[in-house]
Amino acid sequence: MDDVQFTPRELDVMSILWRLGSATVAEVKERLEEPLAYTSVLSALQTLAEKGFVRHVAEGRAYRYFPTVEADVAGGSALTRIREAIFAGSAASLFASLVRSEDLPREELERMRRLLDARLEETGR
Repeated sequence: MDDVQFTPRELDVMSILWRLGSATVAEVKERLEEPLAYTSVLSALQTLAEKGFVRHVAEGRAYRYFPTVEADVAGGSALTRIREAIFAGSAASLFASLVRSEDLPREELERMRRLLDARLEETGR
């Protein structure tokens, strides 16, 4: 799945599934910040299943839903769209925007530096 795209509601549901590993409709509903009807949560999960982003198994009278796409895959797809749409395709501009973020603690910036150094080593530069 190269191009993973979610509506805002689908992303809210997926973020819960990624955190928990799996969940029933009721478990997703109780963790959503926005109060939604059970049927609205069920509809979102059914749509995600139709798109192939979740699968479900019977658990008693309910279904347990599991993500079939990893968060980092979805994140990569989303970052690509953001890089293209907002930063004119420039990864450096996207990175600079992240680094300039005032709410990043020093530890996070140092981790970013280590990741960048490791990536540079991989490419042999």
